[in-house]
Amino acid sequence: MKINNRKIGINFSPYMIAEVSANHQQSLSRAKKIIFQAKKAGADAVKIQSFDLNEMTLDLNKKDFVIRNKDNIWYKRNLYNLYKQAQTPKDWHKKIFDYCKKIKITCFTSVFDLPTLKFLKRFNLPAYKVASFENNHLPLITELAKEKKPLIISTGMCKLSDIHEIHKILKKYKCKNFALLKCTSAYPTNPKESNISAIEKLRSIFKCNIGLSDHTKGIGAAVASISHGATIIEKHIVLKKKDKSLDEKFSLDPKQFKDLVKETKNAWLAQGKNKQTITKSEKKFLFLKRSIYVSRNVKKNEKVNNSNIKIIRPAYGLHPKYLNRVIKKKFKNNYKIGTPLKFLMLKNS
Repeated sequence: MKINNRKIGINFSPYMIAEVSANHQQSLSRAKKIIFQAKKAGADAVKIQSFDLNEMTLDLNKKDFVIRNKDNIWYKRNLYNLYKQAQTPKDWHKKIFDYCKKIKITCFTSVFDLPTLKFLKRFNLPAYKVASFENNHLPLITELAKEKKPLIISTGMCKLSDIHEIHKILKKYKCKNFALLKCTSAYPTNPKESNISAIEKLRSIFKCNIGLSDHTKGIGAAVASISHGATIIEKHIVLKKKDKSLDEKFSLDPKQFKDLVKETKNAWLAQGKNKQTITKSEKKFLFLKRSIYVSRNVKKNEKVNNSNIKIIRPAYGLHPKYLNRVIKKKFKNNYKIGTPLKFLMLKNS
C-alpha cells in the first residue's frame, strides 16, 4: 500500500497518523500549530475530520439525540451541539491542505457523508479514512471504493461478518489499496479492551495492511500492536494536555507523540527476522563467552583435571562442551596460568 509514495507494510516502519479531530477547538491557528507539532514529532501524516453537520445528526433534544451513558465523557451532551463543536469548518479545508503542502506533510481526512465526499473531490486528496461510527454507512464506502484512492477503514464496533460485508464492496469495485484499523470505539479505551491480538487474525483473513486506531491513554497499546503486525498507527494529538478539548483525554501531546513515533519504530526494528541467529553487533561480544583455560601453572605430562583448568571468560580457549573429552589427557609441555586450552596442547593418549 502507498500513500503519497510512502510505502506501507510489514517491511516498512509503521505509518504514523496524527489525528487532529476536535482538538483544534474551533481555531484554525490552533489546528495549524497542532499540524506543525505533528510534523516535528515525526508523523507521516495528519488527518482531519470532514462532515456536514446536518448530515451527521438532527438538531433535536429528544432522548435519542442526547448521550445518556454516565460513563461516557460526553454524558448529557446533545449530539448536534457536540458535533458542532467538533466540526472542522468547510472553509478551513483548503487552508489546511495548502499549509500541509507548505510544510511537507501528507494530509487527508475522515469523510462522514456523501455530500462532503463530493465537496472533497476538488482537493484531490491522497487518501480517505472511514471512521468506526461510519463503517456501516455502506453507500459511503461504496462511493469511496469507486474513487480507487488509498482507503483506511476503522473496524470499531464491527463483528467479523460486518468486515466481510465491507470487504465485498472493496472487492466488487476493485479497491485494492486499502487497510483496516483494529479499533475499540470507547473514549478513552481501557487497555484490557484493546484486543490488539485480533490484528493477526484480521491480517490472515483479509490479506491486507492492518493497523491500530488507538484511543487508550498513553502509548503502550500502540507500541505493543507492532509485534502483532500493525503497520499503521493512528493516534489523536493535542497541542497541550491542559487544553481540555473534546478529545484531550485520549490524545497525546507533541512530546508524547514523538515518543510514540520513536518507540513504535524501535518495536518494529526489534522484530528482526524470524530466525535465531547471531547479529552483527553481537559478534563483537562473542569473546566474552566462556571457554576452557589453564587455571594454574602446569608441567609436561601432568594430567588435565578440574584443579588445573577452568571454564571462564573470555572465549579464546576450547568450547566448554569439550570438557569431558580433555579431562585425564596429558599436557605436551609446560603451560602458564591463563593459557587458552587447545587440543594441540594435549597428548592423544
